[in-house]
Amino acid sequence: MSQHARWRRLAGLGARFLTVGAISTLIEIAVFNLLYLGLDVDVVWSKIVASLVALVNAYLGNREWTFRHRGGHRRSVEITLFVIVNAACTALGALLVWVGVEAASAALGREAGPIAVNVVNLASIVIIVVLRFLLYHYVVFRGVRERPAKHVASAGHGVVTDAAGPAEPAEPAQPH
Repeated sequence: MSQHARWRRLAGLGARFLTVGAISTLIEIAVFNLLYLGLDVDVVWSKIVASLVALVNAYLGNREWTFRHRGGHRRSVEITLFVIVNAACTALGALLVWVGVEAASAALGREAGPIAVNVVNLASIVIIVVLRFLLYHYVVFRGVRERPAKHVASAGHGVVTDAAGPAEPAEPAQPH
């Protein structure tokens, strides 16, 4: 595969990943506001439930669309890795915001204001999105999914059967 083709494939993968992330973010905001504003649920519980709902959407969207061609793990291992990666990324994101706000406050000589805090938060989001993509790609949804094995009839009829579909003629053997 050429370098150009690899970059195009990676860009497509990245675009699907970002689309799933954007939809998950909208779901999280909607569920949070429904619970907190609509149903008067405690703010922390609203955040936890909304995050879990968004996390389920993120897993399904990434598993079935973004990384549908990948996944060398059993589903239970994949889900466990997904949860661990997301817990680690969430913790790292919080740490980056805390360190960034402390650094901004020290640099300003006063408590960081809303603009500085949002700049730090945005920077942490960019870092975490890149990290999460790499971890999904190389750890969670690692490897190529196995396809059902094809069997060649040994009776000399040259028919290939596939558990996923109907029989098709076998290609003739190529001389080496």
